Amino acid sequence: MKWYHYIAAFFAGAFLANVVPHFVQGISGNPFPTPFANPPGKGLSSPTVNVLWGCFNLLAGYILLRVSKTSLANKLSMLVLFLGIVVISIQASIVFMDKLKM
Repeated sequence: MKWYHYIAAFFAGAFLANVVPHFVQGISGNPFPTPFANPPGKGLSSPTVNVLWGCFNLLAGYILLRVSKTSLANKLSMLVLFLGIVVISIQASIVFMDKLKM
């Protein structure tokens, strides 16, 4: 694998992990922060916007996963994919910690 496949794997993990909070909150009918809220990332977007944002993240993650050529046979690519999931998940837990206080 080339170096840029690993970068694609990292971002594939990040996008795929970001699907979960937005899609789940959206289909649950709950407003949740998105980049389209006012202020971006802090205000609350409608459930419909969250479902659409979750679907966009799913599509982007899928495309990046295909580009990255990640496979179970390549342990390093799987580690990088998992690292992308961990990094965005920790960041999201910090950013969204104040969501309930709004």
